[in-house]
Amino acid sequence: MLKAIIVDDEQHCIEALERLILQNKVNIDLKASVSEVEEAIKAIELYDPDVVFLDVHLRDGTGFDLLRQLGHIDFYIVFTTAYEEYAVNAFKYSAFDYLLKPIDPEEFQETINRLHEKRNEESHSKRLEVLFHNFQSKFEGIKKIAIPTIRDYTFLNIPDIVRCESDGNYTKIFSLKGRKLTSTRTLKYFEDFLGDIQFFRIHKSHYVNLTHVEKYIKGKGGYVVMSDGTTLEVAVRRKEEFLKRLSY
Repeated sequence: MLKAIIVDDEQHCIEALERLILQNKVNIDLKASVSEVEEAIKAIELYDPDVVFLDVHLRDGTGFDLLRQLGHIDFYIVFTTAYEEYAVNAFKYSAFDYLLKPIDPEEFQETINRLHEKRNEESHSKRLEVLFHNFQSKFEGIKKIAIPTIRDYTFLNIPDIVRCESDGNYTKIFSLKGRKLTSTRTLKYFEDFLGDIQFFRIHKSHYVNLTHVEKYIKGKGGYVVMSDGTTLEVAVRRKEEFLKRLSY
C-alpha cells in the first residue's frame, strides 16, 4: 500500500485525482489533499508519504518552493500540471513522473503500476543490502556497503567514503582516489544506514565522514575542508553538535 498526498490549489483537480484513485481501485492510501505549501509541509511531516501528487501552481507559492523548503526528499514526486513547459524543472527534482492535466486515466494507471513496481524493487534491494551488511559485520575489519546505482550494486569500503551529497532523490557518493558514484537512494537513506558509524550530517545537502575532515574554518556556521580538497558549509544549527563530535 502506497501512502499518498495530493497537493493542488484547484478543488476540481483534487476531486478528479481522488476519483481516479477510487475508480481504478489502485493500491493507494490517500492520507490528505491540501492546496498550500505550508499545509503540504505539515502533511508530509505528519504522514511520511510514499508519493506526492504535486501541482506546480499553489495558493502560496509553487511546487518547486515546497521541494526547496523540505531540504531532503524521501518520497516519489508525480507532478500534475496543465503546463508542459515545467517538465524540465520538474525532472531537476528527480520527479518520478509528470502528468499533464486533464490527466488521462490510462496514463495515470501506468504511472501507478510503475510506482508499485519501483517500490517493490527498492524494498527487495534494501533487504539484500541489510543482509549483506549484517553478513559482513561478522568478519572483523571488513566493513562494506552496497551502493545501489541505476545499473548495479557497487560495494565500497565504508572508511573509504569521504562524503555524501544530496541530489534530489539521488545521492552522490565521493570516495578515495576521486571515485564518484550516483546512488538511487536519498541522503536520508545513507544517514539512517550509516548513522552509528563515524559520519555526521553537517548540512541538509552534506553528510561527511568525520575521519576525512582535515580542517574546520570558523564562521557563523563555518566550513570544513575534506581530505579530497572539497570545502563544505556547516549549517548554523548543526555547528555545535558537529564540533562536539569532532572533539570525541
